Amino acid sequence: MDAGDEIQVEGLDEHVVAPKLPGRVVARADAEELVDALAFELTVHAQNCVRQFGDFHLALSGGRTPQPLYVRLMYDPRFRALPWKRTHLWMVDERCVPFEDERSNFARIREVIVDHSDIPPEQVHPMLAAQPGAAERYERELREALGWRQKGHDRLDFVLLGMGADGHTASIFPGSPALDAPDRLALDVPAPTTCAPHVPRCTLTLRTINAARFVAPFVCGADKHAMLMRVAAGANPGEVPIAGVRPAGELRWYVDGPAARGA
Repeated sequence: MDAGDEIQVEGLDEHVVAPKLPGRVVARADAEELVDALAFELTVHAQNCVRQFGDFHLALSGGRTPQPLYVRLMYDPRFRALPWKRTHLWMVDERCVPFEDERSNFARIREVIVDHSDIPPEQVHPMLAAQPGAAERYERELREALGWRQKGHDRLDFVLLGMGADGHTASIFPGSPALDAPDRLALDVPAPTTCAPHVPRCTLTLRTINAARFVAPFVCGADKHAMLMRVAAGANPGEVPIAGVRPAGELRWYVDGPAARGA
């Protein structure tokens, strides 16, 4: 961690002491309270972007951890102000399987969000990872959709990340080519050996994530504590990919009590 990095920790109670991660840390006693905090920040950020740019570009991750957040956004009246009609919905990564496959990241997001919001179909951008040339196609789609904005603002507005127990984020695993791809927005990557399911994937690159206006790693569970401590200690991104998340915009970690304490 560089000496100039800002560290701010917010907790609901004195028993939640989060690791001193780069950026800002929002710590909550349990996952439910954390979902509330993240849903509120996401809604406010979306409204601000729509006011400033006319639209909002949101990239979501798959997996089990963010599912309660997605459900909350749809069914909690406090978050009905999220401007779905002005939102472009992107994927952080996808497995090379059809959308009918239960391993598809987009399948669950479509079921929970797309099918129950008023987001226009043309503003939903799944990764067609099971088709040849998926990454190149997604990169063109990103450039076209964001190219309407003024130079410097042509980037994703909000990227929601998860973190694996091995320190991977998106489908950027230790030693991944997506860690150092300065000219690429998305890459097709091989099947991981450290995380199931062991299928090839398509992912946003670290370059794309770090260009975003707001990046939110969402980390829950005691099994993630040891890796958070490695990130706090200044881990090498080649070994712990999420340690390479240092966006040009705001980095705000959302950490529940078990992940913060390790129990």
